[in-house]
Amino acid sequence: MIALSLAEIAEVVGGQTHDIPDPTVEVTGSVVRDSREVGPGSLFVAFVGERVDGHDYAAAVVEAGAAAVLACRPVGVPAIVVEDVQTALGALARHVVRRLGATLVALTGSAGKTSTKDLIAQVLQRKAPTVWTPGSLNNEIGLPLTALSATEETRFLVLEMGARGIGHIRYLADLTPPRIGLVLNVGTAHIGEFGGREQIAQAKGELVEGLPSAEDGGAAILNADDPFVRAMATRTKAKVILFGESGEADVRAENVRLTDSGQPAFTLHTPSGASDVTMRLYGEHHVSNALAAAAVAHELGMSASEIATALSEAGSLSRWRMEVTERPDGVTVVNDAYNANPESMRAALRALAAMGQGRRTWAVLGKMAELGDEALAEHDAVGRLAVRLNVGKLVAVGGREASWLQLGAYNEGSWGEESVHVSDAQAAVDLLRSELRPGDVVLVKASRSVGLESVAEALLAGGAEGEVAAR
Repeated sequence: MIALSLAEIAEVVGGQTHDIPDPTVEVTGSVVRDSREVGPGSLFVAFVGERVDGHDYAAAVVEAGAAAVLACRPVGVPAIVVEDVQTALGALARHVVRRLGATLVALTGSAGKTSTKDLIAQVLQRKAPTVWTPGSLNNEIGLPLTALSATEETRFLVLEMGARGIGHIRYLADLTPPRIGLVLNVGTAHIGEFGGREQIAQAKGELVEGLPSAEDGGAAILNADDPFVRAMATRTKAKVILFGESGEADVRAENVRLTDSGQPAFTLHTPSGASDVTMRLYGEHHVSNALAAAAVAHELGMSASEIATALSEAGSLSRWRMEVTERPDGVTVVNDAYNANPESMRAALRALAAMGQGRRTWAVLGKMAELGDEALAEHDAVGRLAVRLNVGKLVAVGGREASWLQLGAYNEGSWGEESVHVSDAQAAVDLLRSELRPGDVVLVKASRSVGLESVAEALLAGGAEGEVAAR
């Protein structure tokens, strides 16, 4: 974080100083909520959770070097006491962002946010110092913590914004007002909570509504291939830039194909030129992610050749997202278990089919959460797609939703043991360990709550140690 005195922080957040002998002492380190991350000059934010109360760690973090604690009650060590630490954290982030000389880029969407954010970060990092959201810390706590990790040297701040309802994106964009806003897509993720795609579009579009005008440098980057997103052009006063495979897109892809290993390749076209891209990531869905990143980079002054080189060399920065590992026996494990929705599930299955040309393929799938009334139809459709893509074997893991996956495959024409329903992750591991052959390709994917990354980890561990740890 940029250096701020405890007195200044107290003023910004509307707090009272307690047990602070010298209010001119500065916070020069990071702002953290995990006591294990505290270092010299840190500010520790004491959240009260269901199981852990951060206030209980106050003495330990100050002993470890923290300058003070942001708390909702006195803790016997240097502290800034506020009524609500989350509100105070947001106020501090807003203050720091306004003092930064950085360009803020914010993105949202139903699927692909984290992968796209990682691509944008890697491309922009080549141009100037860049700070970005780690993993998927995209909510009202993770976003301000990311913003507060920026320093005077930061030139680009890339922030992922998530939403579970109307008003969430508006709140986050108010904390960290972006100059460039990117909307990837409107899908069915969290549709059960929102109530429909129209409501999802309404929520995601809040990002572009708050952008500066075109005259003030605001830019709304929208997916030309998604009608819900494209319609957001009427909701912003910023300059509109379209990306996609549509011929009307300002930044588009032509000659899209997958290599024999399942990695996308295409010709990138921008208003300033064209260049070829061959990505290190897996799956054709990354083409749209790459185009979104390219549109951001082009708006910030990078050439087509610079962008293409960066995209071709970019890797995955976040765990369990199309993480491809080959075992010594030639079995390839694709760990895409961080999360799942119908769009990302279909993309992962298509990637599996491309990677598995001439090899046996396995799709180890679990439920997609928060689909509401669409749950049965969407799980059935994914099971059917696995059959249509000639996936060798579908292993549906878990309860009711998994049975719908298996039933969809069966009704599409899977028979015998081509699709199977198992009770839990350990049963899936036992099945795979008994039947996998060298050269097979295994995809593991489900919603975060299922925890299917344990299956991939067990397969890669091998031997007796490859059993799923107790959860």
